[in-house]
Amino acid sequence: MDRTKFRIEIKKHALSRAMQRRVHPDHIEETIMNGSVERFGKNYVKFKSKSIICIGEISGLVIRIITIERKK
Repeated sequence: MDRTKFRIEIKKHALSRAMQRRVHPDHIEETIMNGSVERFGKNYVKFKSKSIICIGEISGLVIRIITIERKK
């Protein structure tokens, strides 16, 4: 999947939950731009790095990040 074709939006709730989980915004950006991509379901995608998972929903040409968490 070519992530450069999509506009990426991070939901306010996802960003606030990431701050509660002590995930720095630079790590989020790095995960989205350089992490591995895994599609699942019909409209969902996971961006994975060593320590962070960002889950997004694809809607047209927009990927909305709906949750951000640390790997366990």
